[in-house]
Amino acid sequence: MAFGGLDNKPNGSPMAEINMTPLIDVMLVLLVIFIITAPLFTHAIPLDLPKVASQAARETPQTITLSIDGAGRLYWNDAPITADAMRARFAAAGKAADKPELHLRASGAARYEVVAQVMGAAQQAGITRIGFVTEPVQ
Repeated sequence: MAFGGLDNKPNGSPMAEINMTPLIDVMLVLLVIFIITAPLFTHAIPLDLPKVASQAARETPQTITLSIDGAGRLYWNDAPITADAMRARFAAAGKAADKPELHLRASGAARYEVVAQVMGAAQQAGITRIGFVTEPVQ
């Protein structure tokens, strides 16, 4: 099927040129959309950071692994411990110059109340770096 123009040419030849106007209109609309949305993709805050001579990175602080089983029993680095002894050890660790990092391992059956008490005791002792240890999904 031949597409012809509105002018009735006697030879009836099809229109052999492509109308570029709709293509150009769509491209200009896309260009305007990209110009407007491109600054939104780079959301950065300009900061003038101080320039100082830095020393070598210090060693990572010691880590405390505290485990909570389903019954609410506490384990300090895999050794059973009571809640009062845990608070005393947190207080001693919080007074150190190099504060340790707490890795908290809680069973899925452990009550949230026990986990919240452990986190509160750590925070009161000055241990602010707490990481939650999980098992990868198989």
